[in-house]
Amino acid sequence: MKRAIPTQLSVALLILLVGGGALGGEFFLVKWLPKHRERVREETLELMPYQNAALGVEMQIAAGLYGKVEDFPGGVRITRPKFWSIPPALTLTSQPNPDATFEFSPQVLAKWQTQGVYQEIPRYHFERTKINHRDAVLIWQYANRAMLLTARVISPERIVEAACTPGREDEDLYMRACDESVRTLKVAGPESPPPPQPVLELTGSGGKLKVTR
Repeated sequence: MKRAIPTQLSVALLILLVGGGALGGEFFLVKWLPKHRERVREETLELMPYQNAALGVEMQIAAGLYGKVEDFPGGVRITRPKFWSIPPALTLTSQPNPDATFEFSPQVLAKWQTQGVYQEIPRYHFERTKINHRDAVLIWQYANRAMLLTARVISPERIVEAACTPGREDEDLYMRACDESVRTLKVAGPESPPPPQPVLELTGSGGKLKVTR
C-alpha cells in the first residue's frame, strides 16, 4: 500500500518552489536584466572607423549599425541584418557641389526648415549645425513606419548625405547610434576660412574705440 505524502510536506515543498521562483525572478529583474541592457547599449554605441575615398567621407559608425556594406553608384548602404525584422541601416551618398560654396544657401535652408509643415511630415525636426567645422543640417522625421535621421554636410567640392534609420529595432537606442555616428562625418575638401576678427580702431578727438569687422 502506497504511503500518501503528508499535507504539511506538500505545503512546505510548494512554498519552497514558489519562494525559489520569486527569488529567481527578483534576481533577473533587479540584477541581471539591467546589466544586460547596459552591456547591449555599450556594444551597440561603440564607434568603429569607416572611410570611403570614392565618396570623400571618413567617419565613426556605431557597431549596432555596422554590418553588410553594399556599394551603388554615388553611394553606399550599410546594414546589420536581423532575422525576421527590418534592420537598422545607414546610407551614404555624395554629389558634386556645383556652387563650390562653403555653406548651404538661405533658400535651400528655408525649404528644408519648412518642409515638415508644408508636407505634414510626422515628428519632423530641423537643426542647422556644424559637423567637423563644416556647415551641416540634421533632419529627423517619421517615414516608412520608422524614424529617419538625415545629415547633410557641405564642402566646396561635394555635398554628402547620411540617412540613418533604426528599422524595427529599439528606437531610442538606435536613433542615438544614428545621431552619434552622423555627427562624426568628415568630408574631404578645403576647409572654410575662419571668420574675420574684429579690429579695434581709435576714432575721434577723444580717442574712442570703434570696433570694425
